Amino acid sequence: MSQSPEEKTTNPNNNPKPPPIPISAPTSLNSKTRTLSLPELWFKEKSLKHVTLKMKSLSNSPLVSPPSDPDKKFGLLSNDPTGPDYSTLLSDELLLQVFNKVPISQYVSNSLVCKRWLFLHGRLVQSIKIIDFGFVDSGRVFTRFPNLENIDIVHACIKMPRNSGILITRNNLSVYIGSKLLSDGFIEENDLLSSDLIGNGLQLISEWYPNLRRIVVFGTSENGLLSVSSKCEMLQELELHCCGDMSLKGISGCRNLQVLKLIGCVDGFYNSVVSDIGLTILARGCRRLVKLELCGCEGSYDGIKAIGQCCQMLEELTICDHRMDGGWLAALSFCENLKTLRLQSCKSVDSSPGLLEHLGSCPTLEELHVQRCQMRDKQAVEALFLVCKTVREIVLQNCWRLEDGAFAAASICRRVRLLSLEGCSLLTTGGLESVILNWKELQRLTIISSNNIKDSEITPDLATLFSVLKELKWRPDSRSLLSTGLAGSGVGNKGGRFFKGLKS
Repeated sequence: MSQSPEEKTTNPNNNPKPPPIPISAPTSLNSKTRTLSLPELWFKEKSLKHVTLKMKSLSNSPLVSPPSDPDKKFGLLSNDPTGPDYSTLLSDELLLQVFNKVPISQYVSNSLVCKRWLFLHGRLVQSIKIIDFGFVDSGRVFTRFPNLENIDIVHACIKMPRNSGILITRNNLSVYIGSKLLSDGFIEENDLLSSDLIGNGLQLISEWYPNLRRIVVFGTSENGLLSVSSKCEMLQELELHCCGDMSLKGISGCRNLQVLKLIGCVDGFYNSVVSDIGLTILARGCRRLVKLELCGCEGSYDGIKAIGQCCQMLEELTICDHRMDGGWLAALSFCENLKTLRLQSCKSVDSSPGLLEHLGSCPTLEELHVQRCQMRDKQAVEALFLVCKTVREIVLQNCWRLEDGAFAAASICRRVRLLSLEGCSLLTTGGLESVILNWKELQRLTIISSNNIKDSEITPDLATLFSVLKELKWRPDSRSLLSTGLAGSGVGNKGGRFFKGLKS
């Protein structure tokens, strides 16, 4: 039964189905009609075609970000990495004040945030150690770190293998070497940069850093040091490696130099000669020296005398692994304001000190430090204590062949307040007692790892002296200290507990 159109719209119980999509019957290959593809069915609707064309036109146009809301501009930071960089609102001076409060250990990680932070952190760095000389020769160091005050180029002047795991250290010099065995040493002559190339690098450094205060140089020429001394008027500390006598003419212009470390020869690494000529040149040029360290230098009485007469402000003198002729100890009496004398890694104190009545002494000397030195020559040790008879502190550390007879010469030092002995294995309790009982002003005593000094040999006079000291560190025999600490624990009884169990 057929229904009218009005009945179809008014009847709510009637759910009309949408008319089916006509599907054309399959046609043969010779037929002119074909089925419509999906894109053709899609673009048949004009509205969909309009939307598709609109999206295509927007994709081809350049993206324009919508204007930011002023109320949200200073809101909370979002986690979107492409968000705005609010650090651009801060000036460089304000960011530098913020970075100054950050620990130095975080400088590297913070400098990787952006190029601006990288440049600002470079302005904060004042000390650097360069390992590639091309960083100086190309000028990159000057743009990366414009405010340096301390620069070290020693490792950049030595060609070292990049991936070597062999590190050799001697006298404050550490280098990486290859597996090739060398007969003359660890470094070949071809591994060192030429002095002219290093001198050109020093000229660039002096031009870019006129406020330089400390520099460490290796094997440079006289012209390189002249450029530094003439342009860096604020230079106060200088360390020279592998420099000869004539190159020391370049430091004559360092009028404000106060600390100088001169390394002439290092066994197995390099060999340069610093004699009385070089010592005289630096003494006449650097008259304001306060601290001087001579490592591997030659010389004699004349060189030390020139230093004492010209450098009247010298207060600390360190002599390490010296090759000096005999008699140099007598020249220390010309250092009228010397307060501290250090001897380190010396094979002999003085091979020929001469007559004791002609030695003299340093009137203002207060501290004597002897470390890792051979003290088997009784006459040389006696001359050393005679020159330093006004000292108040004596520190002897790992001094080989120091016996009771040589140490007895220290009794002439009547003003000693502090004595420190470490690693003096040949010194006995009687030798120690014969000296320190003569020191009426002794206040502090340290005895460490001196195995011949026994607790059982302490006399009543020595015990009375210990009771009035302000500070006492008594660890002479490490083995007796260990046994005392393990007393009652059963450790060290050679299996005592095990055998007791078997007996029971």
